[in-house]
Amino acid sequence: MTEETITAAAAGTWKLGDLTVNRIGFGAMRLTQNGPAFGNGIPSDRGRAISVLRRAVELGVNHIDTAAFYFSALRSANELINRALAPYPDDLVITTKVGPGRDPSGEWMWATPEQLRGQVEENLRQLGRDHLDVVNLRIPRSKATGSIAEHFGALAGLRDAGLIRHLGISNVTPEHLAEARTITPVVCVQNPYGVGAGPEAHEFLRTCGEQGVAFVPFYAIASAGRDAGASATDSEEILAVARANGATAAQVRLAWTLQQGPHVLAIPGTGNPDHLVDNVAAGALRLSADELVRLDSLHTGGG
Repeated sequence: MTEETITAAAAGTWKLGDLTVNRIGFGAMRLTQNGPAFGNGIPSDRGRAISVLRRAVELGVNHIDTAAFYFSALRSANELINRALAPYPDDLVITTKVGPGRDPSGEWMWATPEQLRGQVEENLRQLGRDHLDVVNLRIPRSKATGSIAEHFGALAGLRDAGLIRHLGISNVTPEHLAEARTITPVVCVQNPYGVGAGPEAHEFLRTCGEQGVAFVPFYAIASAGRDAGASATDSEEILAVARANGATAAQVRLAWTLQQGPHVLAIPGTGNPDHLVDNVAAGALRLSADELVRLDSLHTGGG
């Protein structure tokens, strides 16, 4: 692929409520350290992380996904975003998430409904904002079933108070979405998804589209690698499609994901300036019908 003039606008746009974003965004999770996103990795180079964020905006990225719990021993993703981009461009949408939290040692906790205001205010403080554009209620894997009404209702109250503009949910089921929508509008669902996803994930993606809800996959590149990042190896099917398009396997994964529906957004994360350019350029890659079918065949095999 030729990448010199490709910007995030090539992927097209979608609306998160009343906020228009390019469908290729940026995930801040990998900005804080080298290696796995969480744990005791080597802190990232501060200057390089700031330059990646600024370059993303130069390339037309206007949707950044972050969280107060994205931090390493020396770096905070929110603080890096604030330092790199404030005063923020008028069209920049920053999405954050609450629910999980980490203490200074990195140990995880799950907020009660009453503690969500403190998490929202911490994001506001770190980002230097007077309101948050979009806040996702993140459900930990250990709480994959059961009601989210108390937590989501608490966030709806904070939205009514003017601290939040729009709400979404993350790591959820169709039942969670149905419940949340009885409380207040939901602008996005953020779930793991990518080449190799099973039929239930595809059905949920379609349901979101029918309801006008953005579907925002995470781990679209990393796939089974999850927090550790992308694997050094990939399936022959993906590599063959990549060769045919003069693209990388990661670009093929992103392009396939975006072609699952106009409501699908991508938030690939990286601390590498070259990978950033590649990820943004993937928004211009259009796979053929035959190539999509070839990648679809990986659904049962994991890809």
